[in-house]
Amino acid sequence: MPQWTSAVGAAQLARLLTSQQDRPAGPGTRRPPAYRALADGIRLLVLEGRVPVAARLPAERELAVALSVSRTTVAAAYEALRAEGFLESRRGAGSWTAVPAGNPLPARGLEPLPPEALGSVIDLGCASLPAPEPWLTRAVQGALEELPPYAHTHGDYPAGLPALRAMIAERYTVRGIPTMPEQIMVTTGAMGAIDAICHLFAPRGERVAVESPSYANILQLMREAGARLVPVAMAEGLSGWDVDRWRQVLREAAPRLAYVVADFHNPTGALADEEQRRRLVEAARSAGTVIVADETMSELWLDEDLDGAAMPRPVCGFDPAGSTVITVGSASKAFWAGMRIGWVRAAPDVIRSLVAARAYADLGTPVLEQLAVNWLFSTGGWEQAVEVRRRQARENRDALVAAVRRELPDWEFEVPRGGLTLWVRAGGLSGSRLAEAGERVGVRVPSGPRFGVDGAFEGYVRLPFTVGGAVAEEAAARLAAAARLVESGGTAGAEPPRTFVA
Repeated sequence: MPQWTSAVGAAQLARLLTSQQDRPAGPGTRRPPAYRALADGIRLLVLEGRVPVAARLPAERELAVALSVSRTTVAAAYEALRAEGFLESRRGAGSWTAVPAGNPLPARGLEPLPPEALGSVIDLGCASLPAPEPWLTRAVQGALEELPPYAHTHGDYPAGLPALRAMIAERYTVRGIPTMPEQIMVTTGAMGAIDAICHLFAPRGERVAVESPSYANILQLMREAGARLVPVAMAEGLSGWDVDRWRQVLREAAPRLAYVVADFHNPTGALADEEQRRRLVEAARSAGTVIVADETMSELWLDEDLDGAAMPRPVCGFDPAGSTVITVGSASKAFWAGMRIGWVRAAPDVIRSLVAARAYADLGTPVLEQLAVNWLFSTGGWEQAVEVRRRQARENRDALVAAVRRELPDWEFEVPRGGLTLWVRAGGLSGSRLAEAGERVGVRVPSGPRFGVDGAFEGYVRLPFTVGGAVAEEAAARLAAAARLVESGGTAGAEPPRTFVA
């Protein structure tokens, strides 16, 4: 019986390996032998999770042809990986990826570090901030006061608590988009919302158009659901979408869904303007594509001259009936990631279909958390808490930008006007190798390819605004140490990470 559970084709592996571009070697720098470079490249792909553990690798001859190298080179690379514990083989069954005993399995997404690791490692992997107090405590206390009547019921509300659905609908109406409670379903976070939408609209094998780059966890969710991802490149800098390119992809690929983040895009921070939103909705309607508009960052404007009145209309504002645009919102980014409350706004018939399908998933969202969010919305606590969040994120952004510019002056980025992430071109270095080196010096950073399709964005890393002050300065210093390790080919000595308490 084979020990592998999936397979990676020669052409696919070659694309992933080719994307790993390092800075050209300087005078006197020794390049590793070809087999060693190949082994290191495959090892990085496994550690990054971009090639799964227990994935069957191509035969030596197939990979040699795809990479235009000798079979001897591939054979030597495979042998080195076997010696290091990253490859297992058996005659007649082929070779498949592994991790050495004692090594943690690579993360496929951007899971937060366990709390016990936070003393020695600065976590720049998860774009989430601590809860804005005292608003979390007050919301939970308010929810407890409202709980007794619900405790006398079965507690399953597949569409969400009626009071919260009505409150979310009213908030859209106030924004100029008339909405009925029947157009709202409360979900377990934005991820739960998008998972439900994908299962309803894009069963296995369907095409889904996505921004390139896009949010790593959503890309992985869609891959595991069997979607065929169609990347659409973002416009340069922070200017939003290239709508002409979107129109071409929608016309030629005819994807069933298109997933977009118009407000402070994750990871680039771009903000799409109203004209781009209008044109994209028109293009999607013509192509028969349903847009999933992720609004989780929409209230996190950070620049002083930007506020709710100055923000572009929501994408659903150009499709008020909800026939082309399905909107996803969440409390997780604007308030706290531990508050796993999200919602969907769509046409009533779409909501009914989503609710019916939910019976085979999670039945409903926790009542207490729904009551807490409803308390925040109904008392004005939400606005006050989000203002605390904006101030914290703004201070963190400015501190991180200053520290990175000081420690890594050749790294390139534009400062977004909102959101929680900085998209950085890492001075010609491999983002994957920076991520690996960062683990050695005590800073966790996600590499660019996590946010792309088939190995794109190898030269980038994403830095979230989750640390500020002295911690931001230390994070930048550790990133600079990781960069030096990559530049030296990993031969420079790395000091063990210091325990750091903010």
